[in-house]
Amino acid sequence: MISIGDLDRLLGRTINMVDQSRKEFYQMGENLRQEYEKAKKELTEIKSEITYVIHRVDTLEKEYTQARRHLMEVSQEFNRYGEGEIKQAYEDAHKKQIELLTLREREKLLRLRRDTLELNLKTLQSTLLHSEKMLSNVSMALKFLNNDLETVSSQIGIAHQIQALGSYIIMAQEEERKRVAREIHDGPAQSFANVVMRAEFCIKLLDKEPTKVRDELYRLIDLVQKNLQDVRKIIFDLRPMVLDDLGLVPAIKRYTEEYLKEYGIYTDTTVAGSERRLDSSLEVALFRVIQESLTNVKKHSDAKRVMVKIEFLPNRVNVIVKDDGCGFDKEKTMLQKQGSGFGLIGMRERIQLLKGKFEIKTAPSKGTEVFISLPTATETQPAATETQLLHNIV
Repeated sequence: MISIGDLDRLLGRTINMVDQSRKEFYQMGENLRQEYEKAKKELTEIKSEITYVIHRVDTLEKEYTQARRHLMEVSQEFNRYGEGEIKQAYEDAHKKQIELLTLREREKLLRLRRDTLELNLKTLQSTLLHSEKMLSNVSMALKFLNNDLETVSSQIGIAHQIQALGSYIIMAQEEERKRVAREIHDGPAQSFANVVMRAEFCIKLLDKEPTKVRDELYRLIDLVQKNLQDVRKIIFDLRPMVLDDLGLVPAIKRYTEEYLKEYGIYTDTTVAGSERRLDSSLEVALFRVIQESLTNVKKHSDAKRVMVKIEFLPNRVNVIVKDDGCGFDKEKTMLQKQGSGFGLIGMRERIQLLKGKFEIKTAPSKGTEVFISLPTATETQPAATETQLLHNIV
């Protein structure tokens, strides 16, 4: 299977070859044009010379006729003219004859050259027109190829982004699996093992010390209830049922309540516009981005308060997560985060896949504001779910 890089190089070589052909056709056309102009100029000169020779031949024919008449007159009146005059008349007639024959031969050669040049000019003109047409076709093909290359380059860039996002998603899944496994191992798994040991202890004491067994069972009930709370929290972090049952706003309010209890960071959740259910993929994407934003607040911001605002518009939904924490250098942090799990890059890519906007406003000691804007299902076709997106990418 051809790779994206090989395809890019193949298109580049093709364009170079077509461009080289275009240059060769152009040079060929220029050579033909120069040859055509040269032949055209020569034809003009020859036609002018033929005109001159024709006039000269006409004049010489008259002069030769007169010279012959004079020679005949001298020959007939031999007694009236001296030997010198007779000889001069003969030489004049012979000279005119030679000059006339020479000019007639010259005229014949010039006419032959003229006919040849006219034929060559027709051939050159036809070849030149064909060359110009070929040059036009090659230039048009090169233009189309360049346009296609820009399109393909854009598609290659998108493909690279999707591949990178696929890596982010896979890494994020692995990190999530590790986190869940660690939480289960450190929490419910050890607690349930403790429950089993204490239950076995109760069985041994059941006949001997029933009162002590009853107290132990009460403690086991408390421990099991705590384990159930831990399991529910893990389930909520993975996929809150309230998100599927009631929608985005109740899920966020439930999450921020637990967030306040666990981390002591006050979160003010407000809703603007007419609250409504969204497409499942949009609700999941917005919940995850808000969740990730609040996780970043907890880990990095030292904030005391966080504001979460959800605004429902006719064709869009906007979300703002703003804290009063320490802020950060956005460019530096985005660069450091590249390739390290979801983080900021993952949030941005998640929103861009749904044709939304993702912006961060922050600076050291200025707090952080995350802005998300997504088109709703009434504006665009229903978006693919995360599982579908991952399937398409992988």
